[in-house]
Amino acid sequence: MQSQAHEVVIVGGGSAGISVAARLHRSGVKDIAVIDPATTHYYQPLWTLVGGGCAQPQKSARLEESVMPKGVKWIKAAVTDVDPDAKSVVLRDGTIVTYQYLVMAPGIQLDWHKIGGAREALGKAGVSTNYEYNLAPKTWEFIQATRSGSAIFAMPSGPIKCAGAPQKIAYLACDYWRSQGVLDQIDVHMVLPTPGMFGVPVFARELEKVVKRYGITVHFESEVVEVDVDARKATLAGVAGRAGETKTLSYDMMHLVPPQSAPDWVKQTALADPDNPGGYVQVDKHTMQHTRYSNVFALGDAGSTPNSKTGAAIRKQAPVVAANLQSVLRGKSAREQYDGYASCPLTTSRKTMLLAEFDYTMEPHPTIPMIDTTKERRDMWYLKKYGLPALYWNLMLKGLA
Repeated sequence: MQSQAHEVVIVGGGSAGISVAARLHRSGVKDIAVIDPATTHYYQPLWTLVGGGCAQPQKSARLEESVMPKGVKWIKAAVTDVDPDAKSVVLRDGTIVTYQYLVMAPGIQLDWHKIGGAREALGKAGVSTNYEYNLAPKTWEFIQATRSGSAIFAMPSGPIKCAGAPQKIAYLACDYWRSQGVLDQIDVHMVLPTPGMFGVPVFARELEKVVKRYGITVHFESEVVEVDVDARKATLAGVAGRAGETKTLSYDMMHLVPPQSAPDWVKQTALADPDNPGGYVQVDKHTMQHTRYSNVFALGDAGSTPNSKTGAAIRKQAPVVAANLQSVLRGKSAREQYDGYASCPLTTSRKTMLLAEFDYTMEPHPTIPMIDTTKERRDMWYLKKYGLPALYWNLMLKGLA
């Protein structure tokens, strides 16, 4: 059996893993290995704009080697297990990679199997999702083809990456249909598992105005649990206060978002939170350090922190993880604190955006001075389409922002 050893091993070469690797390397940590089998790196927030007909999918993709920090070893393999007691990572081919310090950033998995008939329906008969690179263009195709009938935009219960995405595409679609003069002929439904439009009241009130403007019917405390592609019907089940309730909606076009959880192999490790049904890596929500293994950190979508799972959250978590890992490496305690910051750039039309910034307090946490980001704004649209991608590729992935 092959084996290799590194001082710092990072599982995952997505935005979280690359950002931390870049920061550690810039700080002088020499022996870093990033484990990820992917050959393409995606800027996933752009997929909403792809689905809304406002961006090209290829703009979201670059070669993984182009974002891998120079001087960091890239192990192009899939991880199947981690043994934190043995300080080892097992690769699919049986190779053992040992570490002194571990950063878990494997991302999140899409659990399509939890919606009956969904996987079989995707990409045909008007059903699509922006949560997969190859299907986002289909969303736009189906939006353009819909001139009348019924449209459904659904969000599942439980934590998902970019929780605003299920709403964003609905607003982009409605704005397009309005520009085509057909919105009044389309019965638009939004299915949300939450009791309100958003967890922060000031942003919820603004989104209520958006929904009213487009004439969208919102089904709160509900989620799609089954799709009948032949009959073009979706079955909704109540959650929380509406548990036990069911209803059926017809659709001509539907945008689905799957339930999500930590990768299955992560759930089976000792790193997983035993009290979290999603199987996320158990960390202190402020220091990002594992609660039982002091040489392990986690960030991004696979961590147990109760913040919204967004790229903006990763941008604030990465410097905390990098700093605290180096403190532990030097025999000191992890003192840097993550405050739960996340932002949700909610596209409310094809020219406006609501930048919802908040933290663990679930209160607004604005970071742009002298601008009221509690309202829809045209300048925020340009930030979403041009500014944030430039920040991502040129600064965040290089450990500079």
